[in-house]
Amino acid sequence: MNRSVLVSGASGVLGRAIVSSLSASGVPVIQGIRNPEKTKGGVESVRLDYTEPATFDAAMKGARGLVLMAPPLDGDAPAKLGPLIAHAKSSGIEQIVFISAFGVNHNEQAPLRIVEHAVMESGIPYTILRPNFFMENFSEGSVGASINGQNGIFLAAGDGKTSFISVHDIAACVVAAFETPLKNREFDLTGPEALDHTEIAKIIADVSGRPVVYHPLTEEQMTGGARAAGLPEPAVGYLAVLYGVVRAGYAAGITSDVENLTGKKPITFKAFAERAASAWKQ
Repeated sequence: MNRSVLVSGASGVLGRAIVSSLSASGVPVIQGIRNPEKTKGGVESVRLDYTEPATFDAAMKGARGLVLMAPPLDGDAPAKLGPLIAHAKSSGIEQIVFISAFGVNHNEQAPLRIVEHAVMESGIPYTILRPNFFMENFSEGSVGASINGQNGIFLAAGDGKTSFISVHDIAACVVAAFETPLKNREFDLTGPEALDHTEIAKIIADVSGRPVVYHPLTEEQMTGGARAAGLPEPAVGYLAVLYGVVRAGYAAGITSDVENLTGKKPITFKAFAERAASAWKQ
């Protein structure tokens, strides 16, 4: 029987890190993604589409564990993930590791908090991991693009600090959750320090040689730019909420959970930036 761990959302930056870390630890892994024909490497891939329940059975067949991730900025996450969680129960999944988000346990109406409750009430042993904003947001995706294209970070974060965390530290916690195993427990994952975006810009400028500057936007400016870039309206609203949390200072908390889980301190942003410097080289 295949006693693998199925990783949903495996094509994203965090999903790829989780697949790599589990594989490196000797844990059999299956990548669950919408277009498995596009994957590379030696890890088995299966089609898994949250909007197509017909894909659930084959994806979970024989798997012992499930790493569950919601689509980014998706307010409909509870409706999309609910059927998958129910199917995991009937498929014999023995543990769900759900990647939630830092602070959602303080807002019972937050979409990811609703998913947390669905996981906890499923009857399947679970581990809830709540990571803060990813360091990799600055080296990949839209923020990385604005750094490379305009030497700037354009966000409505005010002067709020965030305890950014690398996806590789999150992935190490996923490995620990399955290997220990850590069942029916919740963890808040942060980096070792809280920095504002002016400090982030300076670190990136120092390691890359680019004159990177943080440009604080109003919420209206940020959401208007997101709409102009084609982001769907529900995602625009979600984005506004996230950076409202940052401006209010709620993303600045620091925990020791990464070190407690993995035995290693999480990477600092400076060390991350030094490793990722090639992403910003001119």
